[in-house]
Amino acid sequence: MDVGLIGLGRMGGNMATRLVRGGHRIVGFDPSSAARQAAQTGGIETAASLRELVTALPIPRVVWIMVPAGEPTEIALRDLAELLAPGDTIVEGGNTHYKDDVRRAPALVARGLRYVDAGVSGGIWGLTEGYCLMVGGERDVVQRLAPIFTTLAPPDGWLHVGPVGSGHYVKMIHNGIEYGLMQAYAEGFELMSESDYGLDLAAIARLWNRGSVVRSWLLELAAGALSHDPKLAAIKGWVEDSGEGRWTIADAVEKAVAAPVITASLYARFRSRRENSFADRLLAALRNAFGGHAVRR
Repeated sequence: MDVGLIGLGRMGGNMATRLVRGGHRIVGFDPSSAARQAAQTGGIETAASLRELVTALPIPRVVWIMVPAGEPTEIALRDLAELLAPGDTIVEGGNTHYKDDVRRAPALVARGLRYVDAGVSGGIWGLTEGYCLMVGGERDVVQRLAPIFTTLAPPDGWLHVGPVGSGHYVKMIHNGIEYGLMQAYAEGFELMSESDYGLDLAAIARLWNRGSVVRSWLLELAAGALSHDPKLAAIKGWVEDSGEGRWTIADAVEKAVAAPVITASLYARFRSRRENSFADRLLAALRNAFGGHAVRR
């Protein structure tokens, strides 16, 4: 198939490469000339503008947007909608909040455009391993795009999960679960690192991926990180969050569904960014005040 791809960064560039290797024709655009040049080096056809990209595609067009969520996505959608024609399809593949999909779709449909949201998991490994795709949209348009999804995904690695918004909703929950899993691994390995047994944590991570009930790709990555730097001395324990964990917790609050593990994992990330916090100082002051317990100055 012929596909326009907006955003040729780490994710978008690798996705374009995988599609080209799968026999598709990709016309890519990125505002960064360096990103366009890198794509060209990898055999990807590029356009110098959105208009040039749209002109280069046969009708009905398919354009996949792979830019950061928020304003960059809003701008790309707005500008693209002005250039496309009725019957063309937009696939939004960034980490967008599902409610934004639900909000955007009616205006695009009113123009005669088709809109599909795709939650994409796989990160920088997706180029070789494939991307897990959670797809939301009308069944007929999703089926028409099936060759694209099949090329991007590993075997059985994509699913039409429901109407517009559902793809990004499922991806949001996926990322919330990821927060909890990562936190559980981190706590368990910290306990082992503090034991008196001199444990080889990388070896244990590899062992657990051989038949254990906690085996996972995250554990494979942990084994690699611990093999490279057993004490993780080169890394500071400052953990960012990219938004999906917060969205998952907000959804849990809206639905009155208890999600204590995911919530605690997000709070642990907040905590990682604070040294000598006000809360800890107040705790120390209170213990000193009511019991005369020692404080450190």
